[in-house]
Amino acid sequence: MEGFTLSPALIVSMVVVLYLLTSIQILAEYERGVIFRLGKLLSQPKGPGVVLVFRPIDRIVRISLRTVVHDVPPQDIITRDNVSVKVNAVVYYRVLDPRRAVVEVENYAYATSQLAQTTLRSVLGQAELDDLLAQRDQLNQQLQHILDSQTDPWGIKVSAVEVKHVDLPQDMQRAMARQAEAEREKRAKIIHAEGELIASEKLSQAAAVLSHESGAMTLRYLQTLNEIAAEQNSTIVFPLPIDLLPVLRKPT
Repeated sequence: MEGFTLSPALIVSMVVVLYLLTSIQILAEYERGVIFRLGKLLSQPKGPGVVLVFRPIDRIVRISLRTVVHDVPPQDIITRDNVSVKVNAVVYYRVLDPRRAVVEVENYAYATSQLAQTTLRSVLGQAELDDLLAQRDQLNQQLQHILDSQTDPWGIKVSAVEVKHVDLPQDMQRAMARQAEAEREKRAKIIHAEGELIASEKLSQAAAVLSHESGAMTLRYLQTLNEIAAEQNSTIVFPLPIDLLPVLRKPT
């Protein structure tokens, strides 16, 4: 039996088919492929779907277009009123231009993370503690605007920045608790004083009405006596006004 030999044409065909099979790249819907051909960037990114990458002539860099949720590590910040706090935040960003994200910056994810940390310290260090706690929405918008403008040359869109947690020192928490307690006591005293003022005005008006009507005081005494009797007390001590005596002495 003679040995089986492959013809040169068949060998070349098998090599070409194998090369084409290894050149096939499949990109997901959220992915784009940035192609470098002989070191030069192609005009448009490839994908999604089937993409041919002819190595070693071509080199592909896969870029995801999905929104990235980056948790900024806690940063030590000294506010404008000299209070030391730890603040962490969350940054939401996504790649809009894959070509610039690859060419303009070495590692866009790392660069965005470092930029978010430095911007967080810079912006929040210019705010007072009360603004950091109460005006958080305005600070978030300011952080988002600064980050978005600085990452725009990289093809990155920062959609939102949220300050997630502000860690205060224990002595500052106790001082704020005492301040809040004093504020509540002040409001309680003001409300009590306003109530006393309104009550005194109403009593003054009632006294003026009773002083103009001679029988009004008598009716008031009788009403008070009726209210006491409704409690079913065995003994009732009721002061009898002198003005009531002439009324009782009148013949029926």
